[in-house]
Amino acid sequence: MPLHGLGKVTLGVPDVERTIAYYNEFGLDHRGNGLFATANGGEQLEIIHAARRRLVEMTIAADDADDIAAISSRLHKLGLPFENDENSLRTAEPVTGTRIRVQIRARIVITPAVAATAYNGPGRIDRWGRAPFIARTQPVRPRKLGHAVLGSTDLDTTMKFFTEGLGFEVSDFMGDKAAFLRCSVEHHNVLVMAAPVNFLHHTSWQVDDIDEVGRGAHAMLENNPERHIWGLGRHYAGANFFWYLKDPAGNFSEYYSDMDTIPEDELWSPEVLHGLQGLYAWGPPPPPSFLEPDDLAALMIGAHSSKS
Repeated sequence: MPLHGLGKVTLGVPDVERTIAYYNEFGLDHRGNGLFATANGGEQLEIIHAARRRLVEMTIAADDADDIAAISSRLHKLGLPFENDENSLRTAEPVTGTRIRVQIRARIVITPAVAATAYNGPGRIDRWGRAPFIARTQPVRPRKLGHAVLGSTDLDTTMKFFTEGLGFEVSDFMGDKAAFLRCSVEHHNVLVMAAPVNFLHHTSWQVDDIDEVGRGAHAMLENNPERHIWGLGRHYAGANFFWYLKDPAGNFSEYYSDMDTIPEDELWSPEVLHGLQGLYAWGPPPPPSFLEPDDLAALMIGAHSSKS
């Protein structure tokens, strides 16, 4: 696959300073002026001002100029406007209005690779003495941006843009309400779901293992329990461990580890998941605010007002 993941997201929020403070505490490296880097992915988040919370722009990483040319050709056939040069392409998702930038970026290579965590099991001893995670004293720092989840008022059109326009592949479906889409070897990099208003549901950030998921969430919640949304659990689609928190603007942010990977040359048949299977394999039940964020009605009113 010539695309190889998300490069960056730009979030528009009403209170920039509070949101910057949140993501700094979340473990991202603030480079100044609302620009954040992950441990291995470089600059992958930007916070800017907006009247209401929204995903302003998404950057998708490509290998070379041939990939940019191929996407240009597909967008032209779909009749969608774009601008491009040899190194990047700029367009917009037609339903949500999110700006999309496809940009030549180096693939993220973690060297040396993170050593596998030693876990004991019945009849198997992989470690002796105290568990090594106890010695982890540094704050959790996400390795990279993994995926973003978008609510769309026209699911079919948004899916067509990502698959037929940009070249994403479908990994799985949640009934007829959502689709997991990938532009890398990870199970999903974008999830598009049907919604009464266009909005950003969450962004997801990779950490090393389940202990880092738990440590990160524990630190974020220790003095701010109101940030908790859902976790600890494990998804069925993608199989990743998860814990969801809420930033000051109302966007959800997820720590995740152990995502399914799909080799580029592997034949993969998407499943159609129904009911709770589409949400999780185990963990506490998802709260109503995860399925319908508390500010959804306000976002609908705001979107309506901006058109009048």
